[in-house]
Amino acid sequence: MNTGWYCGNEELQEPLHYDWCGLDDVYLLSGFTRTGDGGGNTKVAIRNLDGLHRAIGEHLARHKKALNGKEIRFLRKHMDISQDELADVLSVSGQTVARWEKQECEIPGPAELLLRVIYLSEILEQVNPRELAAKLREADSLPKERQEFTATGDEWKAAA
Repeated sequence: MNTGWYCGNEELQEPLHYDWCGLDDVYLLSGFTRTGDGGGNTKVAIRNLDGLHRAIGEHLARHKKALNGKEIRFLRKHMDISQDELADVLSVSGQTVARWEKQECEIPGPAELLLRVIYLSEILEQVNPRELAAKLREADSLPKERQEFTATGDEWKAAA
């Protein structure tokens, strides 16, 4: 029995809770397919996984009011740097980065802003630190409980 619905020619499915990235609140609205093997097992194929991770990282760096430990870890891993390498850039110890990622203590505002700038500079090669800082200061509420992403063709973006 087909439980999806259609918009044009594309079948819309229930959102996919994408926690394989290490984050608890990421949902995919499109850009994936579910297939069954007939034995009750479901496989999921996600289109352009690198593009998805880039979209998640950009959303975190540009729009999330405060980063939690899992989000800090996601950004660091997406930049493919170690805790010690990030610590060196932020002028803290590797243990400090580890404590942020384990949520044993909060990342201070200046270090968090610098992490965002580093991420956007390295991954997206585009950032205006003053505009980014102003936008983050203007955030008056936390984002939705779940972060939703959708695929358009081969590109990923945060859902409105």
